[in-house]
Amino acid sequence: MARVQSPADLAELRTRVLAERDPNAPSVSICAGAGCIASGAGEVIAAFKEEIRKQGLSDGVNTKETGCPGFCERGPVVVIYPEDICYLEVKPEDVPEIVTQTLKERKIVERLVYVDPASGQKAVLESEIPFYKNQKRIILGANIKINPKNIEDYIALGGYSALEKALFQMTPQTVLDEVKKSNLRGRGGGGFPAGRKWEGSRNAPDDPKYVIVNADEGDPGAFMDRALLEGNPHSILEGLIIGGYTIGSHEGYIYVRQEYPLAVQNVNIAIRQAGEYGFLGKNILGSGFDFIVKVHQGAGAFVCGESTALMTAIEGRAGEPRPKYIRSNIKGLWEKPSVLNNVETWANVPLIINNGADWYTQFGTEKSKGTKIFSLVGKITNTGLVEVPMGITLRDIIYKIGGGIPGGKKFKAVQTGGPSGGCIPEALLDLEVGFDELTKAGSMMGSGGMIVMDEDTCMVDVARYFIEFLTDESCGKCTPCREGLRQMHKLLANITKGKGKEGDIELLEDLSETAKGASLCALGQSAPNPFLSTLKYFRDEYEAHIHEKRCPAKSCKELIAYHIDPAQCQACMICLRKCPVQAITGGKNTIHVIDQEKCTKCGTCFEVCPSRFGAVAKISGEPVPPPIPEEERTITREGKKQ
Repeated sequence: MARVQSPADLAELRTRVLAERDPNAPSVSICAGAGCIASGAGEVIAAFKEEIRKQGLSDGVNTKETGCPGFCERGPVVVIYPEDICYLEVKPEDVPEIVTQTLKERKIVERLVYVDPASGQKAVLESEIPFYKNQKRIILGANIKINPKNIEDYIALGGYSALEKALFQMTPQTVLDEVKKSNLRGRGGGGFPAGRKWEGSRNAPDDPKYVIVNADEGDPGAFMDRALLEGNPHSILEGLIIGGYTIGSHEGYIYVRQEYPLAVQNVNIAIRQAGEYGFLGKNILGSGFDFIVKVHQGAGAFVCGESTALMTAIEGRAGEPRPKYIRSNIKGLWEKPSVLNNVETWANVPLIINNGADWYTQFGTEKSKGTKIFSLVGKITNTGLVEVPMGITLRDIIYKIGGGIPGGKKFKAVQTGGPSGGCIPEALLDLEVGFDELTKAGSMMGSGGMIVMDEDTCMVDVARYFIEFLTDESCGKCTPCREGLRQMHKLLANITKGKGKEGDIELLEDLSETAKGASLCALGQSAPNPFLSTLKYFRDEYEAHIHEKRCPAKSCKELIAYHIDPAQCQACMICLRKCPVQAITGGKNTIHVIDQEKCTKCGTCFEVCPSRFGAVAKISGEPVPPPIPEEERTITREGKKQ
């Protein structure tokens, strides 16, 4: 491939790529994202290649290993084009039937299509599946159509046309004006307007200037940035190059977690291919603009998601935050003007340049424009990545897209914004999703983590878990964060163990106020949010733990006990055989009893007791009924006491 040296060369390249692709020819797209690979997608891919070869279809069928389309709960995901037929949870043994029935005879393999768990209604096309049809996937939608290791797949979908437009039809100032007009806000957590950040660096007098991709995604349960980097790395590169052109930067960095090996691999391949094709390096597309990109792999410190800590790490020092007497867009990396945006923010830039700010602002609320990608996880029927327009309600995300709470359980709360976010109760499910709306509710947008919790979740323990995570991830540089979080975790842990006492809540509030007001960086300043939001909406649970030594959710191990109801026990011996510590006594036709001193409260007996019996009960804050006398424990075959 000759290097693209002008807009005419790019047009010729795109024409050639499209001419080589018959849009009506059958094509098999198989998710090769990390989630589906973990579910066996590698074997499915190999099976498709072998079966297509075996059936003599190699010349007529294209097999494509793509990025994550989002429906991780039902992977591996396979989409057959041009019909848009979507098969879920595909196994290698399903492949011969798919090739024979669908690729050769154009028939549907009914058992592999989506079936609505409530209505039983089937959805054959990807666009018909409720999980997908209730989203607005302007960014994620391309993932299932692109092999991230093949730049020509991106070019076929219009890739690098926004870069060409910026370089040859716009000035740096008009690009900046368009980004500002779009009101694109940073998707990394703070929601700071990208255009204002870019403008500060563009107007800063110092050189050189840098543009940086923050891919240090460390929130538990979050994988939005990973999926974009793995599935469509060129969209991030294109946005980064446009950003460099706009502010006068000729060097960019991608800071990515070492725990994302597939993302790192695909990004490096994309950088190499972009250089070979002429989209990186000297004199890009003959415009006279030079730009290079380097990848920096982080060592896994959560605090390096903070801008100054990330830049310190790139400089080769320990990833610790520093005071922001001057914003990093004025003095950042090596004390030079530096624009830092997260993966999703950069991926929005080519869309805005290609389609215009007016197109972009049709999505969203007055102050939060565009779409947002969330990782929807936890106690939810459909886990995965969802991309929705700003302004959608939490209820629509959880029930229309997520499919509601499994197992007939009740919704309790949803935690947004990562470890530093907050928990939002059922009463606020109709809250519109936006930066300011979530902040007012005591949470935050964050990078896009969304963890759903059901009635069995203890909100005090949720706060303890996230405070513990943040305590471990604190860099230790400032006392309010290092020591304050440690003391908060100690207090919360004691409360979940039934050791809480009067005044603990007030002390936690004081520590929270200190951390928010005196910590050096956003980690410490926002760390109390899990406690403050759960206290605001679930104060009764804190009081039950402290005053009654009771966990209302029956979740905290030290505050619960398991008891076998003699009236319900059928002496089936399942719990007796499954108990890992032999804490259950009984036998055939003998009602079982749990020895409370031996019991480790693992919950195995509760889980394995047949639902039709319901003999094992979980209790909290009440005395365990005394065991029945030995002579009264015998039952007949019919389950009646003798």
